[in-house]
Amino acid sequence: MAEKLTSKELTDAELLSRFRLPETREAGFTLLVKRYQERLYWHIRRMVLEHEDANDVLQNVFIKMWKGLGNFREDSQLFTWLYRIATNESITFLQAKRKKAALSLEGGVERMLQVSLQSSSHFSGTEIERKLQKALLTLPEKQRIVFNLRYYDEMPYEQMSQVLDTSVGALKASFHHAVNKVEKSLLED
Repeated sequence: MAEKLTSKELTDAELLSRFRLPETREAGFTLLVKRYQERLYWHIRRMVLEHEDANDVLQNVFIKMWKGLGNFREDSQLFTWLYRIATNESITFLQAKRKKAALSLEGGVERMLQVSLQSSSHFSGTEIERKLQKALLTLPEKQRIVFNLRYYDEMPYEQMSQVLDTSVGALKASFHHAVNKVEKSLLED
């Protein structure tokens, strides 16, 4: 009888090996999903805010993961590759939402997200967390992403650089500007 391993007991390389073998492909994929599902969900959720939207985007990420894993060259960490897909899918989702709602690119969706944040039954944050999320929605998209990755995910700038394909210096500057804007917004509120 084969022993049943969890995704935490195997390395990414071992999980990828299982995915690449036809007889263990589905089991390998399931273990990868279990390993990264929660982290990716919260990364996406901080960008799109709505629980249902985050679930939809996450499903798209897993579809892209399934289709692309066979060609994953391991030039970067699997985690970095998945975060890049999740970030791009979230941005694509928000852009589609902007177009669908026929709102301007300058803050229309962000205002809609602020209203949604206030009325969301899925958002269980404290008042200060609500204020922080509201302040984050005033940031340009790139600064918001950088802030989320650094503040919530505690991602090192070097990893962020791989996820966002941007220099470490530019990321540090974006984070610095984002922090200043968030602090100013929280003080004004």
